[in-house]
Amino acid sequence: MIHAEDLIARLSGGLAPQDRAAFRRAAENALATSPECSGEGSAYRAIARLWRAYFHPPADTTDNAWERHRGHASKMIAQPALGRTSECPRKLRVVR
Repeated sequence: MIHAEDLIARLSGGLAPQDRAAFRRAAENALATSPECSGEGSAYRAIARLWRAYFHPPADTTDNAWERHRGHASKMIAQPALGRTSECPRKLRVVR
């Protein structure tokens, strides 16, 4: 069974350090003032809504190969095909 304090601690771990204390205060306040937070599910829903307001995804600063080569033409499109193109390299046998 997950208690509200454990849930708040787990969800605040994914937040930026400067947002954790404000999220914790808001989550504790929401649980204390909400009459519908009687069980784990309703507590989780109330806290998850708050978490979305405090979560800011980090900027993507990675330099991956997809971004570097996205503007370049593919070798399969830009160059002619290799080998035989007019006929099938294997003969197909029809079984009757």
